[in-house]
Parts: sequence; C-alpha cells; structure tokens
Amino acid sequence: MGLRNTLRADLLGGVALWMFAFGGAAFAQDEVATPLQRIVLGTGVEKVAIDTPQAVTILDQGAIDNEQAATIGELFRDIPGVTVIGSDRIGGQSFNIRGIGDLASSDESKIIVTVDGATKFYEQYRLGSFFSDPELYKQVEVLRGPASSTLYGAGALGGVINFTTKDPSDFLKPEDTAVLRLKGMYDSNKWGFMTSAVGAVRLSENTEFLVNGLFRKSNDIEDGQGIEIPGSAFSSFSGLAKIVHHFGEDKEQAVRLSYQRWQSDADDTQYSQTNTAGFGTIDRDITDQTVVLNYENPASDNPYLDLAVNLSFSDTQVEQKNSSLGAFSPSQLFEDGKYGYRTWQGKVENTFEHSGSAFENFLTVGTQLSYQERSAQTTSGSIGFHPEGTDTKIGVYVQDEFIWQDRLTLIPGVRVDSINLSPDTMIDGASDQSEVAFSPKLAALYKFNDTFSIFGSVAHTERAPTLDEMFSTSGATSTYPGGRLASLNLDKEQSNAVEAGFSVSAYDLVQDGDGLQLKTTAFYNDLKDLISTNPDRGQTTPVRYYVNIDEAEIYGVEMEAAYNSEYVYSTIAFSIVRGEDKATGETLTSIPADTLAVTLGGRVPQYDLDFGWRGLFAASIDTGATAGPFAGYAVHDVFASWKPQEGHFAGMELRAAVENIFDKSYQNNLAGDRGRGRTFKLTLNKEISW
Repeated sequence: MGLRNTLRADLLGGVALWMFAFGGAAFAQDEVATPLQRIVLGTGVEKVAIDTPQAVTILDQGAIDNEQAATIGELFRDIPGVTVIGSDRIGGQSFNIRGIGDLASSDESKIIVTVDGATKFYEQYRLGSFFSDPELYKQVEVLRGPASSTLYGAGALGGVINFTTKDPSDFLKPEDTAVLRLKGMYDSNKWGFMTSAVGAVRLSENTEFLVNGLFRKSNDIEDGQGIEIPGSAFSSFSGLAKIVHHFGEDKEQAVRLSYQRWQSDADDTQYSQTNTAGFGTIDRDITDQTVVLNYENPASDNPYLDLAVNLSFSDTQVEQKNSSLGAFSPSQLFEDGKYGYRTWQGKVENTFEHSGSAFENFLTVGTQLSYQERSAQTTSGSIGFHPEGTDTKIGVYVQDEFIWQDRLTLIPGVRVDSINLSPDTMIDGASDQSEVAFSPKLAALYKFNDTFSIFGSVAHTERAPTLDEMFSTSGATSTYPGGRLASLNLDKEQSNAVEAGFSVSAYDLVQDGDGLQLKTTAFYNDLKDLISTNPDRGQTTPVRYYVNIDEAEIYGVEMEAAYNSEYVYSTIAFSIVRGEDKATGETLTSIPADTLAVTLGGRVPQYDLDFGWRGLFAASIDTGATAGPFAGYAVHDVFASWKPQEGHFAGMELRAAVENIFDKSYQNNLAGDRGRGRTFKLTLNKEISW
C-alpha cells in the first residue's frame, strides 16, 4: 500500500499544482474555446459540455488529430473514467467506463457504442468489441453513467460512446467546388505507416459528396523493454463514402447517406487478441461495415417539429482458419470458422419546444427498433459456447428538458424496452425468452451565476441478458465434468446510480480573454443481480452456464479542467474509481487504477506553431486478479505542430510527437500486455482546393 499511497499523493499533488499554476491565467471566452466548451450532441438538446448535468467528454477534430492515433484505443487515454481494455492490438480493444467493462464477462453489452447513430456490438472469445480506424471520425462523445440509457437503450450501465464520421462540409469552404486532402503518418514503433486521401465535392448548391480511403500497416510493436508484443502486427483498409443533400426553406432539412468499411487481414496472428496467452496463432480476417441513412428537419419556425430519423445496418464478420493448435486440441475454438453480428435498426424522435417569459421547455419523444442476428459456424457445425440466434428490441422513450431563467435545468426521462431473444433450433432445450427493461432518471443543474454551477442526477436502468449469456452451452470438460446448460432462468441486471458535482468558469482573470473552467463529478452505482459464469463446477451433473450471483457497488470521483489563452493552454483529467463485490468484500477485477492526465502546451501564433508536454500517471493497484498486483507508472510525451495559415505552405499541416520518451516499461491493469515503448510519430497533411 505504501507505493500506491505515495503515487496517489503525487496524483493529488499534481492536481493541486496545476490549479495553483493556472488559477490566474487561461482562455478567451469569446475567442478561444476549451474542451469543456465543446458542443454536446448526444444528451438531447444541444448544449456545451460544462452546462450538461452529466459527466461528458467530447473529442473534436482538433483533439483527434492531436492524438495521431494508430488505433481507436489511443483516443481515450486522456478521458477520465474511461479505459481501453484488452491490448494494443487492433483486434483486441474494448471499453471500460467507471469500472464497468470486462472482456471475460460479456460486458460489451453494458456500454452502448454508436457510429452516426448505428449501434455497434460484437462479442467473441478473446477478441475486442469495436473495429475501426480513428481517421474516419471528426468527433467522439463519451457520456458516462447509466443516465444515458434514456436516449440510447436500457442497459447502458457504464455509459455511451458516440462516434461521428466526417462530413463534406468539414472540408469544403463556401467558395470551394472541390477539396482534396492527402495525409501520411509514420510511426517508429514498429515501422508503422498510414496513408489516406479525402475528396469532397460540391455537386450542386444543395448537394455535397465525400469519399475517404486509407491504408494502415504496422509490424509487431515493442514494449518499454524492447520486447515485441506478438500478434500486434496488422494491415487494414478502411473507407467512408457520404452524400449530404439539403433542401426546404433555408435549406434546413438534410438527408445523409453514408457507407463505412474497415477490413483487416492478419496471418499467423495471436488467437488471443486481448492478451499474450497460450492459444497459439491463427489466420484471421475482420470486416466491419456500417450503412446509415439519416434525415433531419429542425423546422425552426415550427415549435412542434424537430424531427430526426435514423435507419442503419451494421455488419461485423470474423473469419478465421489455420489455427496452430487446431491439430492438437479437439475444441471448436481452433476450428476454421466464421463468426458474425448483423444489426438492422430504426430510430425516430421529435422534440417539441415551448417557451414563456421566464422558461424554455423541450420535450423529446422517440422510438427505437433493432433486429440483430448472431451467427457462428465452424467445420463441425454450430458452436455451443457461441450460440446463434436473434435479438429483437423495441424501445419507447420520453425526455423533458425544462430551463427556468437560464439558471435551473431539470431533465426527467423514462424509457421502456421490450427484448425478445430467439435461439437457433440447434440449441437443446432452448426457447424464446422475453424481457422488459425500465429506465427512469432525473437530472438537474443550477447556475448560481456565470461562474459557479451545481448538478446531480439519479438514474435506474436494467440490462437484459444477451444471447451469449442466455443460451451458451458446453460439453463435459475437466473443469465442468457434467457440462454446462443454457441459462434460461437469468434475471435482469439492475443499476441504481447517483451523481453530484459542480463546475466553475472564470474569465479575464489576469488579462482580457483569459479564463478557466473546471467540472468535478462524484458518482455511486449500486449493481444487483450481476450475471457471471457459474462458480459451481458440479460433479457429473450438468450446471447452468451463467447465473445471477453478484451484487456490487462502484463509486468514485472524476475531474476535468481546461485552460487556454493566446499563448498558453492546459488540460487535466483526474479519475478515482472504487468497486467492491458485496458478497466477498473483494475489489472488482474490472476497476481501473487511479489516473491523472495532464497536458501543458504553448503557441507562437505569428509562426502558426503549437507545442507541449503530456503526462499520464497511474497509481499501483491490486484487484486480487491472478495477473496482479500492478505497479504505478508515469508516461511522458512531447508534441509539436505547424499549420501555416498564409503563404506558400497554406493548406499544409505538420505534426510530430515522441510518446513514452523515457521508454517506460509498464502495464495497465485492465490490459493483457505491457504498453508501447518509445514511439516517434510524424504526420503530414496537404489540402488542395478548387
């Protein structure tokens, strides 16, 4: 405990130092925005992040570009309460929000992930849950906590992650007919590179088109000891095509049709993408596709019409063959096979606006329907531990946002989802299972003045079992001599959560245009009827595969702060999460280490230069897992960018960074492998317009 307490003191000391150092400087209220002033799209009515009565973080295009990320997971390292679990392999990444998220227990279903409104979901043994490339996106929103269930679906125990793809208008200026952007990126660990091209064309006054294609490749990366992480080499192709048409009065109405595809082909890669384990190698192809048709009609002159319609299709397929253990193991795990999820979804919502002399009111009503197919076939047929079937959901929801004198905001909401699971006929003894999930909430924010606000929320949500949890079976093994049966008697998981916090905004502290913003959130989540694999091994009698056995509580504190000025800027993200199994009193194995992420940067506006330092500090942690305890660590990066606005080099952008400068050897406690060693990154953009 001594090391952990010492490092925790360092984390707290770092927070105090940051507040002391920047308490008297900052950013321009009207000229320069901070991350806490970015617009939140996913909470109902659009608002800035600091005025949202929920913990939310937004990465805009600039923040995504600054990361120079090679994998999706690299985008989240500075977001409090969010940890990418699994490994640095592109096929082994999933999400953990506030201690909820564990690759070993189907926790992918407890965090809702969307791309342009299309819900993404994938679950397979020793694989991650989301496959894509960071270069395709212009914004990422993270809504932490179960209050997000109202708008996105019952069961968002951890929260929601929304990805938004690029639009043609992100590149086309009013005077442009066409824009071509070429981009290349080099990554020294280990000889990785990315090349992409984006073309945006204004087909007519009302219609724009974008196409984005990119290729990324890397050899096996090395950790801080210079040891290669096996199976981390990859090559991937990805692309995005989108057409946007505006019409109607003032061109308010818009239709967007997009197609996104990501594909990776890896031969002799690690079977286990989530950690280095004794599962041998395999040839694996992963293909992920998303089609979205979206219609928006804000009807600004009609207070009773603000309509959004979203129709989507998501398809993730994994094909694997030539396992190195296939000849030595009778398990279907290592047979040639194909696994997949296909999801069709429709969502319609409308917002009614009403206002008076002292108030505004926005009432949102909606319905959401989804139909998902889970498939799995190997050389010998269907797979008991990856059951096939369909999952049908119908949800209806209502959320009201009442704002009084621009000070008090009240957001009550309620959602009801009907879920039907239908197993494949090959599953012995299985039958259709139905469930209803209920998700009410109440959130509030009160602004005392332009400087200080308080907020809080209470939320309940319920998560129905997945196809995997309900219908998985297995034959006799040494661990389960009698085999395991489908778990048809599972109850819903339940979450009761409370959040409370405050935010501070101060402007013109030392000089005109300076300012400081801070948002702190404390949370408590009481979880009941958690679903877990059956601890009863049995003798010769079969046992249920999954059972409701766990009750747990998770609580903690998150803090985000941001500072900006013409010449200096900084951000800080601090997170402490605690979690306990109520039955045993032990720390939950899904709890992340305490973390502090700090960025200090500077600008030279006359030369269009930006540079700085970033540090990530993690405390030691021992969750009782077989791989622990984990030592604390500190990882340091430096970065610089040059984006000339005028002259011969206008339209060009150069970024460089050295990550893990001191080649630190470390391991995140929720990762299966050690982290990347020292990495030099170089990115070059060039835009040409007509």
